[in-house]
Amino acid sequence: MRSWTDTLRFAFQPVVNLTTGGVAGLEILARPETGDILAEARRDPELDGCLAVLAVRTAVRRETLLPLHVNVFAGTLADLGGLTPLHDAVRGAGRLPWEVTIDVGPPYTHVPQPALLEAVGRLREQGFRISADGVGDGDVPLRLLTDLAPDLVKLDASLLARPAAVRAMRTLCDELGALVGVEGVETELQCAAALAAGAQLAQGELFGPPSRLPVADVYVPPLSPAVTGAVRPGPTVRECVRPAALLPATASASQVRALLTGSPEVSGVLLVDRDGVPVRSVHRSRFLLSMSGRYGHALYADRPAAKLGDPPRTVGIDATAWEVLNVVAVGDRDRTSDDVAVVDRYGRCVGVVRLADLVRALAESRVEEAAGLNPLTRLPGSDAITGEVDRRIAGGRAFALNWLDVDHFKQVNDGAGFAAGDELIRSVGRALRQAESGGTRVGHIGGDDFLVLTDPDGLETLAAALLDVAWSAGGRAVTLSLATVVCVPGSVTDHREAAACLAPLKQAAKALDGASWVLGRAGLPGHEIRRGSGAATVPVVG
Repeated sequence: MRSWTDTLRFAFQPVVNLTTGGVAGLEILARPETGDILAEARRDPELDGCLAVLAVRTAVRRETLLPLHVNVFAGTLADLGGLTPLHDAVRGAGRLPWEVTIDVGPPYTHVPQPALLEAVGRLREQGFRISADGVGDGDVPLRLLTDLAPDLVKLDASLLARPAAVRAMRTLCDELGALVGVEGVETELQCAAALAAGAQLAQGELFGPPSRLPVADVYVPPLSPAVTGAVRPGPTVRECVRPAALLPATASASQVRALLTGSPEVSGVLLVDRDGVPVRSVHRSRFLLSMSGRYGHALYADRPAAKLGDPPRTVGIDATAWEVLNVVAVGDRDRTSDDVAVVDRYGRCVGVVRLADLVRALAESRVEEAAGLNPLTRLPGSDAITGEVDRRIAGGRAFALNWLDVDHFKQVNDGAGFAAGDELIRSVGRALRQAESGGTRVGHIGGDDFLVLTDPDGLETLAAALLDVAWSAGGRAVTLSLATVVCVPGSVTDHREAAACLAPLKQAAKALDGASWVLGRAGLPGHEIRRGSGAATVPVVG
């Protein structure tokens, strides 16, 4: 009698890193010849758990080294309290749990959330990575999404028609330490929209349809740096991480050689201990050179590969590209082309970064940054500030948004000349740069207008640095006006609302004589006059 497994096949769909253009993993999809086994699995947790185990075993038979994405319904996890058979299958196949991402999918309705969160916690303890699947087209509550704190959030491609929603999700994921992926990408326009909205990963027919055999090379359309939109603070390791080729620390040189010769795309192998912590790094070229030399195979074939490796270079998953470059710059120059191991908070390897990817990402970041800099002050424009405002709102952090400008600047230009006016703007810009530290961010909107984002407790210091200075242009005394809106958590929903609260405060500051400062609080009527005609001493409320 035929079993349901006899008619079940699996297909692999690549998950693409939009920064590197490489395959970051493979999602394993069940493809039955008849019937709707997924509908049955949605009602039967035991069946769903069996599908996850079979998916991993199928991937192992295909001998793919890429990280795997395995689909499991949220109800299955809550009902089974974890996936012990899956953990056993992964270990038994010689793979490591942190090479597997559990794509937790809807429906979430009627799923007991405490049981789901407990099961996810167990999976994390075992080493699995967690993805929230079907977000935007499913029923996952936002509160549950934040409680899950996934490593990856997969959005439905329909959200690309609402880029503000994708950008908001990117802001939330930055706070959670998660990546943003988009599923169902079918056209180059959708790919460009995904990248412009802040997505880091994507999958869909454009890159590669589901296929019976895993693929390592995919089509990624060339994208101009300009399409990425707002200025970014710089690339991070999360954006540039590639899958790592891992072998046990006890692996022989012959095992490493077999892996390298069978996988030309692999630039190196990391030898890890039982917990997945890198202990040695084997560089492809140096290793194969040693093995191909006279007597090389006879000398090394049956010996531990660790003898031909080097101490691994490692960085945390939250590191910036600049921090990785600092790691590469230290030590032997002959190792600048070595992969750098990326580790999680437990020291377990979750991937590698390559120097070429970092240099390319940094170059693109610099191009984007330069395009957004004001040519007079070399300060970024408003996009850099508004993006940070949205991140602080999403993170529930209090902040103060400030608008600074020069009083009667047109008269300054007309009376002292545009050269003197330009020099004044440069001087104000330099003063703002000197004040830019810690939680302070500065932007030059244009002309004599500046935006300053800071923490509420830094306002007095900021005001003194700007308003206690004897400014002049062409020998003429000049004063500045400062308007501040303090935003506590829940008082504004985004940077647009914060800017709307700030606009009337700017007008109030401009109406005062001399150097002026007006402070208001989002959601509350009125304002305080801190400097200027009619000034009163009122404590700043943080």
